[in-house]
Amino acid sequence: MTVDPFTLLAILGMAVVTYLTRISGLFLMSRVTLPRRLATALDAVPAAVLMAVITPAALATGPAETLAAGVAAIAALRLPMLAVVALGVTAAALFRAMLG
Repeated sequence: MTVDPFTLLAILGMAVVTYLTRISGLFLMSRVTLPRRLATALDAVPAAVLMAVITPAALATGPAETLAAGVAAIAALRLPMLAVVALGVTAAALFRAMLG
């Protein structure tokens, strides 16, 4: 297998630009004081994006996945995110085994 030097250069360039974008965002935001309401709204963005990705799959695939998403949603009210993910995956496997 050979690697085209231009492809490798493009990949490295994209990696550098992505890294600089993330670092510059952290650098700039460390110097800005956000209003409390905006900070709270920005804290909710990861959960909102996760729900936007998961909900269509949970509702369109079958009853086992829909039930597992419900279990995970209820667990998310009390448990940390890693435990919720583990419980959701386990629930999906068990519901698939029970429901076929």
